Amino acid sequence: MDPSQRVRAILSFVHAADAGSFAAAGRTLGISSAAVSKNVASLEKALGVRLMNRTTRTLRLTDEGDVFLQQARIALEALDTAVDTVTAKQFGPSGRVRISTVSSFGQEYLLPVLPKLLARYPALLVEVDFDDRVVDFVQSGYDLAIRGGNIQDSALVSRPICKLNVALVASPEYLERQGIPQMPQELQQHRLIARRFLSGRVSLWNFKMYGSVTTFDPTTTAVLTLSAPEAVVQAACDGVGIAQVGIHLVWHHLLSGKLKLVLHQYHYPGNFEMVMQYPHRALLAPRVRATLDYLLEAFAKDETLHLPLEALHDYTV
Repeated sequence: MDPSQRVRAILSFVHAADAGSFAAAGRTLGISSAAVSKNVASLEKALGVRLMNRTTRTLRLTDEGDVFLQQARIALEALDTAVDTVTAKQFGPSGRVRISTVSSFGQEYLLPVLPKLLARYPALLVEVDFDDRVVDFVQSGYDLAIRGGNIQDSALVSRPICKLNVALVASPEYLERQGIPQMPQELQQHRLIARRFLSGRVSLWNFKMYGSVTTFDPTTTAVLTLSAPEAVVQAACDGVGIAQVGIHLVWHHLLSGKLKLVLHQYHYPGNFEMVMQYPHRALLAPRVRATLDYLLEAFAKDETLHLPLEALHDYTV
C-alpha cells in the first residue's frame, strides 16, 4: 500500500468508526460507501488484522481496532497541525475553534473577552456551546472545554483558570424578615434555595465544625430547587431564601449590598476549580494554541476570579 492509499484508508477507517457506518463516512468524505468499505478492507489486509466487525446494520471495533484508532487520530492531527503551522507562520492562526463551556461562566467571563481575541486573530472562527453537561470531545468535535467543580483525573489535559470558592448568601430583605442564622443547625428553620444539576446530582453544602467537615443536603427542606446557577443567584437577590453560590457569580452583588454572606465562619468553600480542558495530543494546532493561551491570559488578569477568602469578611452578617 503506497503512502497516498494508506492515508485514504486511514481516513476512511477513522470516519467509519466515528460515524458508525460506511455510508455516513462516505457522505462525510464525498465517496461511496463501497469505496469506504474497500479502503478499510485494504487497510486490514496491509496490517494483517481485523479492525472492525461488520454486520448489516452496525460496525464494532475489535481490540486491535480500538488501539489503531487512538494512534490514527494522533497521526491525522499531526498532519493537520503541520499544515496549520505553516499557514499560521504566513497568515497567523486561522480556522474554526469549537469551545464547550459551562453556561454561567461562559456568559459572564468568556463572552466579554472573545471580541479582542477575534480582533487579534481575524482569521479565527470561534464556535461556543453553552452546556453544563460533561462532553465527549471525540464525538462532539470540541477543541476546548471550560469546566468547573471537583475536577477528577482524566484523559484530558486540564489547565487551571481559578479556584472556585462557594459561599452562602441571602438578601438583606430576607435576613431582616427571617433573621440571621448563627449556626448551621439553624438552616433547618430557614427558607433555602438548592441547586440540582441536570444529571440529578445535588450541590451539597459543607461546614467546618468541631475539627471536621459536615455535609448538609439543602433539598430536604428547600423551597426552591434550580439547575442553573445564575437562576439561583437571581432567586437569592429576589429574597427567596439562602443559597450556595460561586463567589465569582455574586461579587458585584456583594459590592452593591444586594447580597450578604451568612455563616461565613463555618461554611467550607470546597476544593473546587475552574479549568480549561483539551484532549491529549502529540501536537496542538496553532489555532487552538493561540485561543487557549489568549483565554488563560485574559482570565488570569480578571481580579474577580482570584479573590482571596479574606476579602469576603467585610460582606458577612
